Amino acid sequence: MTPNLIRQAAVMLSNLLTFSSPADAKLSEFFRNNRDLGTKERAFVAESVYGVLRRLRFLSTVTANAEDDPDDARKLILAYLLRIQGMSIRELEPMLNEQQVEWAHTIKAKSTDNLPLPVQADVRDWLWDKLVAQYGEAEALTIGRSMHEQATLDLRVNTIKGNREEVLAKLIAENTSGVTNITTTPYSPIGIRMPNRLNIGRHILFTEGKIEVQDEGSQLLSYLVAPKRGMMVADFCAGAGGKTLALGALMRNTGRLYAFDVSEKRLHNLGQRLKRSGLSNLQAQVISSETDPKLKRLNGKFDRVLVDAPCSGLGTLRRNPDLKWRQTPQDIAELNVKQANILARAAKLTKGGGRLIYATCSLLRDENETIAEQFLATHPDFKLLNAAEILAQQQITLDTGDYLKLLPHLHNTDGFFAAVFEKQESAKPEPKPAPESAPVAEA
Repeated sequence: MTPNLIRQAAVMLSNLLTFSSPADAKLSEFFRNNRDLGTKERAFVAESVYGVLRRLRFLSTVTANAEDDPDDARKLILAYLLRIQGMSIRELEPMLNEQQVEWAHTIKAKSTDNLPLPVQADVRDWLWDKLVAQYGEAEALTIGRSMHEQATLDLRVNTIKGNREEVLAKLIAENTSGVTNITTTPYSPIGIRMPNRLNIGRHILFTEGKIEVQDEGSQLLSYLVAPKRGMMVADFCAGAGGKTLALGALMRNTGRLYAFDVSEKRLHNLGQRLKRSGLSNLQAQVISSETDPKLKRLNGKFDRVLVDAPCSGLGTLRRNPDLKWRQTPQDIAELNVKQANILARAAKLTKGGGRLIYATCSLLRDENETIAEQFLATHPDFKLLNAAEILAQQQITLDTGDYLKLLPHLHNTDGFFAAVFEKQESAKPEPKPAPESAPVAEA
């Protein structure tokens, strides 16, 4: 650590505190513009700024008496190192000027007794109120605090090219970076978990397409879709295609798999991943919106339709802590309209006897149960299936009720929600009996 490195972290944080765009995109741009930074220096900057974003309300509180501007990025970085990382003033003093040493003493001495619960949870008041209404005060605080921790690095083994036992053995055998506790995921039968975030992008297992980075919760969603060989399957909001590729592997490269998305850039990224995956049954298609006319010819054709809906992303705060400061109640309300519309349109693609799966990475009932309940109320031709039973059929023991509901403090995954709906077969009209006077046809 050097004075210049602390300064660069503060510059980066100051840029992020505008909350004008996603933190990961801004951080990537910063590193592209500062290529002289080594691996350890990049890690310090990234961990420091993300650490501050995870604990922003708490750190703003402990810097409140350090001059006039509690959200000064330099003070927040200093407070993170002192109050979260547990460094001493003596350790930091050689890298601080006289004014910063005064700040450090003020920050270190600041009492944090009896802080308001939203500050302890490190969320905005509106989000705290929603979490309390849904989970109760005690669990809301536990959920908030679970988001203070850095997420694990979860990998999905691509079963088209390898198996979990072989991949796990290779990772353990070659481990020279001090990473301990490389394990299998507790629920997903194709997942591997590492406790530290590593740059896996250049690893031979990754470049050969044998592994993908994917949270265990996201892996479980593909098992909830439960595609079978030869089926026709749609990923309606495919994005960069992590779940699409997982579905293709479960289909064993048979049948037809469609990836729809409104973003050509995201589907291009899927194309790059597709080359590594070994899949040949996937067709990616850009659509203008969920009402794109080209979808009409596919109505009633699909055995499975996955709607991984646009959402607040509040279940991913361990990875994307800036979201809890960027999202607003108005954003949630606008997303709810979009979610309901996309789900209703996707329902038309589902064939009789087929399944429609609605999923988000949100913690909020507004985006989850409420949307599912409204859909069932307006679509009597669909019924809700039990998520735990579907997973059990695939030897996955995880029972969160009718819906799949994953929470970081309970399952060590991102926060996920999913509902599975089955479309009823159309009732065929009974053949009309022939009139009594009609002649009987000869055989």
